[in-house]
Amino acid sequence: MHPKRSKKHVSSHLMTQGVSLAVVGGVLVMVSVVLGSNTSQVVKTVAGAMRTPAPYALGIGALLAVVGWLLRPSPEPGPGRRNSEPIWFPADSTDFARSAVQVEPESPANPMRRIRPPSPTWSLQVFDDIEWKRFEMLCAHLFEQAGFEARTQSHGADGGVDIWLHSRNAEGPVAIVQCKHWLGRSVGVKELRELLGVMAANKVARGTFVTTSRFSEEAETFAKDNGIHLLDCSGLLALVAKRTPEQQQELLEHAYQGEYWRPTCASCGLKMVERTARKGGTAFWGCAAYPRCRFTLPMRAAA
Repeated sequence: MHPKRSKKHVSSHLMTQGVSLAVVGGVLVMVSVVLGSNTSQVVKTVAGAMRTPAPYALGIGALLAVVGWLLRPSPEPGPGRRNSEPIWFPADSTDFARSAVQVEPESPANPMRRIRPPSPTWSLQVFDDIEWKRFEMLCAHLFEQAGFEARTQSHGADGGVDIWLHSRNAEGPVAIVQCKHWLGRSVGVKELRELLGVMAANKVARGTFVTTSRFSEEAETFAKDNGIHLLDCSGLLALVAKRTPEQQQELLEHAYQGEYWRPTCASCGLKMVERTARKGGTAFWGCAAYPRCRFTLPMRAAA
């Protein structure tokens, strides 16, 4: 009993047979034309006999080639190059392969990433559980509870501003907020200097930098000298603790709403999908809109 042929094998076989048959048909046409000019009646008879099957060979060959081409397997997506500045996301230090990938089935029986149950109370686990865009939206909600109108952008280049804060008593934004969902990496002077430049460009006197991580000593000094308000993971928890119990619960529910753990594509705003690089088998996040969008993010190891 012959083993079942793959779709790729069948497609290749049909295309090869079709091209070969079309070539034979072409040769028959050319030979019949050459022999037909001969004065010998016998040769002309042979030429006529060769001319009869030529169109069939050409037609059937072309048909087989087209069918084989239509049956070819679709090319598998690859992680490609990132089309914007990488977003820091907790990940393995190992660089994932930029080669052809396969999408793994998302099922509880074969998870690519272990999802911990939501934290029942506010703790550092909340920041560790949620994705970068959910963190931005959570910060916006936190400022809204303080009476500001917080305006965010769903995706694309943000110009160094994640949240614009507006007040009912003033025209235009009164402050800008930059958020960094970083775990295990401190925010340095470079990031604060960029925020200060955006503040100056937009003529906004107040700026806040929020992170799930920490700030370096140099960054804290720079912020103090330039009037930038800093909120690290401890500062965020302290700010949440000042809210009423009802507000704290509202923030917690907002954090864990929907697929809170699945990152959002920074380029097009879609939720990303779990993929695996064929070389090395390293897991990473790829945009669901591939190949139109090739944005990728590394994935941290399962806890």
